Amino acid sequence: MAHVLILGTGGTIAGTGTDPDRAWAYQAAQLGVAQLVAAVPELAAIPLATQQVAQIDSKDMAWPVWQALAQALDAAMQDAAVEAVVVTHGTDTLEETACLLHHLHDGRKPIVLTAAMRPATASDADGPRNLRDAVRLARMAAGLGLGGVVAVLHGRVWAGTDVRKSHSHALDAFDGGGAVPLALLDDAGGMLASAGAAAQWGTWPRGEAMGWTLLSAPTPPRVEIVLSHADADGWLVDAALRQSALDATAGEAHRRAQALRGLIVAATGHGTVNTGLEAALQRAAAQGVVVWRSSRVARGGVTPREGDAWPAAGTFTPAQARVALQMRLLAQRPPLTSRMAPAV
Repeated sequence: MAHVLILGTGGTIAGTGTDPDRAWAYQAAQLGVAQLVAAVPELAAIPLATQQVAQIDSKDMAWPVWQALAQALDAAMQDAAVEAVVVTHGTDTLEETACLLHHLHDGRKPIVLTAAMRPATASDADGPRNLRDAVRLARMAAGLGLGGVVAVLHGRVWAGTDVRKSHSHALDAFDGGGAVPLALLDDAGGMLASAGAAAQWGTWPRGEAMGWTLLSAPTPPRVEIVLSHADADGWLVDAALRQSALDATAGEAHRRAQALRGLIVAATGHGTVNTGLEAALQRAAAQGVVVWRSSRVARGGVTPREGDAWPAAGTFTPAQARVALQMRLLAQRPPLTSRMAPAV
């Protein structure tokens, strides 16, 4: 029987505390994904399967967890009985995982991420509604032949490349960095507006189809994020270059990490960089490090302009841009959409 597969990775949605009225006092990743499903009565009549891929606080998201998730998704894409996949996740790094999956997925089936800002034991727990909405959305998308990666949180559906956390503790904590939602859901999970009903809700994403095996690399390329700010003089960039050089000459037993391959600049405004930091970035680029510019501003991103020293990362957040550059370095291929930075 066709069913929705729910993959659990932990997060606040699976968190528990001892006092329902002190929602901030909890421990993430305590409940299994099957327990989360059992707590949502509306899901009882829907054909579902669950799989626990990881059980972590998403602040600790790491390459091995992404590898396990990619393996599970690869298997789900090849399983004819799976019509769609829902991923339960923590909110802290959801935008990075969504961006990663967008780059790998070929869009043949919908992948819907969801999360929660309150633990499962909170009096105002939002996880049950978000999980219900995610499953219903996944089934609807599958029925319409829509694939791609999206996230559903607090009644809003976001493209996987747009979604980002914009509030540290509110229930309505996510937006699209200036992009509009793909759809709005009512309190019962019904569709208020969607891409199929009104053009202003955007276009359902499909994915860049880089392939799940891209994550078979034992470690990702080292890409770091640096911030342009008052008095930024490039000290961190130069320190990273020195350490990278030391690692390159050290024996395997003493090597601390991979050589630096890329830098994402969280730039001021529309991609401007402090002169001191800019000089250090030029030194990094001269040593073969790929430099991309994103913005530390919440909305608008960075668009390419004539005379730019380094590529613009479009509307990606610095964290998303880091993931995107890692995928480009692994694949050694040019970008597939105009929103991405130029080929490395």
